[in-house]
Amino acid sequence: MKGEQHEEQGLGPDPAAPPQPKEDEEALIEFHRSYRDLFQFFCNNTTIHGAIRLVCSQHNRMKTAFWAVLWLCAFGMMYWQFGQLFGEYFSYPVSLNINLNSDKLVFPAVTICTLNPYRYTQIKEELEELDRITEQTLYDLYKYNSSSTLGTHPRGRRDLREPWPHPLQRLWAPAPPPGARGVRSAASSVRDNNPQVNRKDWKVGFQLCNRNKSDCFYQTYSSGVDAVREWYRFHYINILSRLRDTSPSSEEDMLDNFIFACRFNQASCNQANYSHFHHPIYGNCYTFNGKNNSNLWMSSMPGIKNGLSLTLRTEQNDFIPLLSTVTGARVMVHGQDEPAFMDDGGFNLRPGVETSISMRKEALDRLGGDYGDCTKNGSEVPVENLYLTKYTQQVCIHSCFQDSMIKECGCAYIFYPLPKNVEFCDYRKHNSWGYCYYKLQDAFSSDRLGCFTKCRKPCSVTSYQLSAGYSRWPSVTSQDWIFQMLSRQNNYTINNKRNGVAKLNIFFKELNYKTNSESPSVTMATLLSNLGSQWSLWFGSSVLSVVEMAELIFDLLVITFLMLLRRFRSRYWSPGRGGRGAQEVASTPASSLPSHFCPHSTSPPDPATSPALMAPPPAYATLGPCPSPSNLVEASSSAYTLGEP
Repeated sequence: MKGEQHEEQGLGPDPAAPPQPKEDEEALIEFHRSYRDLFQFFCNNTTIHGAIRLVCSQHNRMKTAFWAVLWLCAFGMMYWQFGQLFGEYFSYPVSLNINLNSDKLVFPAVTICTLNPYRYTQIKEELEELDRITEQTLYDLYKYNSSSTLGTHPRGRRDLREPWPHPLQRLWAPAPPPGARGVRSAASSVRDNNPQVNRKDWKVGFQLCNRNKSDCFYQTYSSGVDAVREWYRFHYINILSRLRDTSPSSEEDMLDNFIFACRFNQASCNQANYSHFHHPIYGNCYTFNGKNNSNLWMSSMPGIKNGLSLTLRTEQNDFIPLLSTVTGARVMVHGQDEPAFMDDGGFNLRPGVETSISMRKEALDRLGGDYGDCTKNGSEVPVENLYLTKYTQQVCIHSCFQDSMIKECGCAYIFYPLPKNVEFCDYRKHNSWGYCYYKLQDAFSSDRLGCFTKCRKPCSVTSYQLSAGYSRWPSVTSQDWIFQMLSRQNNYTINNKRNGVAKLNIFFKELNYKTNSESPSVTMATLLSNLGSQWSLWFGSSVLSVVEMAELIFDLLVITFLMLLRRFRSRYWSPGRGGRGAQEVASTPASSLPSHFCPHSTSPPDPATSPALMAPPPAYATLGPCPSPSNLVEASSSAYTLGEP
């Protein structure tokens, strides 16, 4: 016993084996062994309604199939509704909110023009020559002597200077059939800009050609009045473009020559309240309460007495009758930081009439980005702002046309701002600019230039809704003393009487102004609320149920990965590695084995006499000392003794 104990101490204690987990203990992370176990666990423990019916009735296949189809249909309907909700959200719908506010209002800018183009002294001779050519043209075409109207003396063609380009002509052009109107005829090369009023066999127009005269067309009109005005206007633009400075003299710039009286909020106006500019067609223009005004006018009360009141001179001395065919004044109401486009948004005042304009302010705030095609300041619009003012759609459109005019025709149109290193169009320097301009104008109106596509709407717009009222001014009983006062104080010609004066009142109708603002119809909070409503409707569950679904998907992926990994190891690692190892050990001779290998051959016991001996074969490679043969015999005898019943 002592020897055996001594030998056991010499061998040392056996290494402690790691504790094996029991079957009823749980690990930190564990997964199910099969898809079936995972599905049963999910259906038995989930909070989604109807899932437990898939396993509790597993012995009744008809019920299981019914609930499986019902559950899948509910699942599909829910995700179809999800698709509808996401589609509505990503369409970015907007809602229009209308708010009514009341506060002091900034009075808008008011621009007034004389409708009397100025005769510049620098080009006076050329304008007189144009008038004489026009007079002779009217006589040749219509046999009308206009010397009393134009103030010139009729002269024959031989008395005139060198012939002017693009003469006005009468063209024989039969009226096309009703189905072919508006289509340009290649044979006649005549383009009609106006609808046919009367079926005449002739029209009036002038010819325009490109630079090398290879392509020409006639700019024709069925109305002789329109033809003469457009032809005169075309030549007037060429003459006016030769002026370096289009500002009239200081005498013509004086406000007193046009406005007899000016009052705002029952206080007289002064020179600091207006700014002046000149328009080629509308003459001298004055902007009241513009951006150059140091103190903007404020309206704290509505009504005609708390607005702008003007008494205007509408007589036209030294006017150009073929260019300006109306009398009165041109008025436009606009914002302080917006240019005055008199052609687009202005209206005319009638002489001898008091015109009262009541205003109502409206503001519109659009949503940009994904919710609408608008711009905040025009920085992302691919058109240069030539007006150097606040971005508006009209500013962008006019700048786009001027840019196209410079690129295609090589010169700038005189009605729009002039960029640097560019000059205005003049047929003395640019002989084909008229051909290019009318071609470009046709492409512009049909949006082939892309200006209406490029120029996006501004996100913030302030507009003024105008309502007009008219009354005769001055009245019959008061006109005598009013005209006497105007003639004594303002050098008004009494002979003109009612045709030479007009009165204008502009005021706020009320201080309440409407603000129309856009807001998203479907926000992220609304989307989540709608998704939760659909989830509760079809499955009666909550957000935690969504987490359970995510956990189910995660477990499915992990189980699939582990199964694939096990199959991969069993196919490529375990069989080949074990087979090669057995072959290597079997083919190695005993003499070549190391000393710590002890392959002692022992005769196997008889299975008939020792049925209890079921131990595995001994290991061929061990790190322990080699036991002696006697020990092997004792160990085998003790094994047989333990195996006895």
